[in-house]
Amino acid sequence: MEEGIRQVAQWIIHAKKTVIFAGAGLSTESGIPDFRSPGGVWEKYNPEDFYFQNFIASEASREKYWRMATEMYGPIKKAQPNPAHLAIAELERMAKLDCVITQNIDGLHHKAGNSEEKIIELHGTATYVTCLNCKKRYDRDEIQERLRRGAKVPYCDDCGGPLKPATISFGQSMPERETEEAYQRSSACDLFIVIGSSLVVQPAASMPLVAKRSRAKLVIINRDPTPYDEMADLVIHGQAGPIMAGILNDVKKDLS
Repeated sequence: MEEGIRQVAQWIIHAKKTVIFAGAGLSTESGIPDFRSPGGVWEKYNPEDFYFQNFIASEASREKYWRMATEMYGPIKKAQPNPAHLAIAELERMAKLDCVITQNIDGLHHKAGNSEEKIIELHGTATYVTCLNCKKRYDRDEIQERLRRGAKVPYCDDCGGPLKPATISFGQSMPERETEEAYQRSSACDLFIVIGSSLVVQPAASMPLVAKRSRAKLVIINRDPTPYDEMADLVIHGQAGPIMAGILNDVKKDLS
């Protein structure tokens, strides 16, 4: 593993554009449950109940959705960046990061210190709420307070439209601007580092393939094997936090 960490550090130092692709493994290392795992939210709720079309169609579906979303938000609000998030933010400060493309909705890259323009949130964010009609944006905690006071479903103050966390639900279209930018950045980079993703959720999981086809080096850092391990230039199996901390340390030593 140490040899792999040193190699990734060297590639980062010499790369012109490094893109980091972050998955759920980063969130779990910050204490956010993997909602698909045993004991997770999807054991209590049926994912099919939360398709976007159902949310649009009925008040009852919206009420059930907000019960589930409130349960998920508790751990997200408490979570703090782990060493992997902090390393990614430090790489930006060192001008060694083109962008971070994330599948996560927890806002931890923002908390870690990455700048807004460097973060591409493919699946949206749970940290704020939007009106589906007029697109007005609300602070998430403000809406959670309405629910705590007894509201079953929150609605927009301006137009009366239904409010929903700014996450991408089952059956909801991927955000066009973010998806297009992620593909562009992936195809233009010369180093693509996957951290904490199983690389099975599409279309996000196709980003490493886009990068590899454009002749970028592909690094995969993940606890478990992924479908892309065989095509990667380097695979490190283990926890993202300690591995990224080690990589950052080597980058700093070699640049000092």
